[in-house]
Amino acid sequence: MTLDDVRRLLEAELIVGSQLEKIDVDLGCGADLMSDVLAFAKTGALLLTGLTNLQVARTCEMADVVGICFVRGKRPPQETVNLATANGLPLLATDLPMFESCGRLYRQGLKGCSEVPD
Repeated sequence: MTLDDVRRLLEAELIVGSQLEKIDVDLGCGADLMSDVLAFAKTGALLLTGLTNLQVARTCEMADVVGICFVRGKRPPQETVNLATANGLPLLATDLPMFESCGRLYRQGLKGCSEVPD
């Protein structure tokens, strides 16, 4: 699945990023606790979250996440967008809640981080 597939499935708005059709998403991770992202996310994962602060972008950079999709109609502040842009981290936003967003992606074959061995 690509980030462009994710955008379409979640009816998401592209906030920042380009060439989404070339960015593969191997796994999904839904979390609002950044400590959970650091503990459980794996390289190649997409993070779905309702948090929009700078720490989210910093955490995703450390966890080698391929992109962030903000759920529940949340939109990041400009400082988060600026950091994501500087780091080449695509940002999407959907009005869907986290449960439904994760469910749509899972139903289309995107695996969760716990389903793939380390």
